[in-house]
Amino acid sequence: TGRARLALAAILFDTGRVREIEGPLAWVVRPYAALIALGVIYASVDVTVDLLSATIVFLAAILVLSFLCITPGPQSDESTLPWYDYMLAGAALATGAYLFLNLATITNRISLLDELTPLDMAFGSLLLLLMLEVSRRTTGTGLTGIVLLFFAYNLWGHVLPGAFGHGYIAYDHFLDTVAFTTDGIFGAPLRVCATYAFLFVLFGTILNRAGGGDFFFNLAARATGRSTGGPAKVAVVSSGLYGMISGNPVADCVTTGSVTIPAMKRLGYPAPLAAGIEVAASAGGSLAPPVMGAAAFIMAEFTGIPYAQIAVAAILPALLYYFGIFVQVHLSARRYQLRGLTDAEMPTLGRAISDGWTFLIPLAVLVGAIAVGYSASLTALASIVALLFAVMLRKSTRLGPRQIFAALVESTMSMVPVAGACAAAGLIVAAMTMTGLAQKSADLITIITGDNLLLSLVMAAFVTTALGLGLPTSTSYILGAVLTAPVVMRYGASQLAAHMFILYYAVLSAVSPPVAVAAYAAAAIAKASPIAISMQATRFCIVAFVVPFSFAFHEGLLLRGDPLAIVAALAAAATGVILLGVAVEGFIHRPLGKAARLLFGVGGLTFFGPSPLLMAAGAAAAACGYLLYRVAPHPAGSGARPPT
Repeated sequence: TGRARLALAAILFDTGRVREIEGPLAWVVRPYAALIALGVIYASVDVTVDLLSATIVFLAAILVLSFLCITPGPQSDESTLPWYDYMLAGAALATGAYLFLNLATITNRISLLDELTPLDMAFGSLLLLLMLEVSRRTTGTGLTGIVLLFFAYNLWGHVLPGAFGHGYIAYDHFLDTVAFTTDGIFGAPLRVCATYAFLFVLFGTILNRAGGGDFFFNLAARATGRSTGGPAKVAVVSSGLYGMISGNPVADCVTTGSVTIPAMKRLGYPAPLAAGIEVAASAGGSLAPPVMGAAAFIMAEFTGIPYAQIAVAAILPALLYYFGIFVQVHLSARRYQLRGLTDAEMPTLGRAISDGWTFLIPLAVLVGAIAVGYSASLTALASIVALLFAVMLRKSTRLGPRQIFAALVESTMSMVPVAGACAAAGLIVAAMTMTGLAQKSADLITIITGDNLLLSLVMAAFVTTALGLGLPTSTSYILGAVLTAPVVMRYGASQLAAHMFILYYAVLSAVSPPVAVAAYAAAAIAKASPIAISMQATRFCIVAFVVPFSFAFHEGLLLRGDPLAIVAALAAAATGVILLGVAVEGFIHRPLGKAARLLFGVGGLTFFGPSPLLMAAGAAAAACGYLLYRVAPHPAGSGARPPT
């Protein structure tokens, strides 16, 4: 049965592998990838460039690169490029050329009034087929299957009886909407990918190549390295610091995890536990301002809320996220008596600052640009310019033309799967909009939950997590936002709180098994099972599954409202984080019994609710749990080996 589940997961979620392009082809592919990055920069600088035109050119260029650099499947030989991939790349190039030559017609036509020509139909259909194959290669069969289901619903849903049926949609109507307007493939998700999401990825890539990851690791080591479980705490703090400006959990995991995971293993942490801590800490890179992940950028585009407001609102929830992981790491380290770093293993504070103080310059520019209200694209561009200036100030961080060229290539390659997922998400949104499925689903959820905000939040969390298993975070957020955000907002949550709630669960769904991309990256470092790693990561960020309920009820956690209300909401949530951390780890100074853990858990949950009376009852439950802990006999277990 276990093998069958693994086989099914492999079928649904396995993707192609990145080819190592060598020889004469590399002399074409690498400059081509760098040219895409330069094109994104140019389109962001030149305000006269039409956004739809830039998005069309970007996708066409990415499609060509996808077939050349991503194998058809996980078992494919990555050292060879079969003839059919050349053909698919050629088809993508031809499609891109057709779209580029007809940009004026496409951007000026009136959808559903100006009929598609036979060539429009042919190349539009070819674009859909190419998109489906790229989606399959980069995100797995699961997302591609979901897209195909929505396609089928659009084309044949008119035969369904009852409320979920819809009017007849002809194929040319369907193709017109999804392939030649901004409501389909070239919708908000792909536009974000082709603009400021790409630029922030480039910013993080240059930062990493200049040694920014080492700087943040050294600062974290000085702050927490000597305490019990020092390397695990260093992983939490350094991943949080690096994630603030990378916004990329996988890059965060690889950069800081290459140091922290081996260090934890040397001090007795089992490989899955060490990697799980790193993955849980790295996942916060998509939630920690000032740079958050692509899903947060899509949220700004989708809702119309300025990105600066989203970044400010995310500050306290992100702090609670990392505080929860830190509490659990501390209690776990005390339970298993895992020591900290020795003086010989610690970097000196003076050396850490002298080697990396220049990295504070682009961080200051980044925060300042957001604070004064610059657009996300302009903020990213200003931060990149400041970073290039900063790294040139010191010889140790200086980047030459080859390294900058490599950063351009790496950034483009890292955006290939993101572009595939965003284009697929645009197709799904178009399918739901054309048929009214989003409103029908919202009405169904309303019938199930009634007018209860708590039940609506539970349903939104369940739907987003369930749909997000195995899907990219951006796609998971979009599905959750379209299907459940209207219901949550209908019963009292603000637009910002509702979408931030869904964003959290979209990110957390990417940590949870069966597919957690960062867990696969950590598995290569830890030499452990990705499933075991994702299970540990889920345990260490379990508090984060509850924090969104708190800011849905208390907008003070989003830094909105009266200052006293903000402080009260933060104090209540922090108390809940501590109590839940104790319940999950089952340890204070010695192990807790099951009854005490249950009381601590129940008490912790109440502090995320809206009622002071409920919190008072929770405090009483936690007090009873602590009393049981004090009077219970001392069970063996302190100092035991961590479970493998």
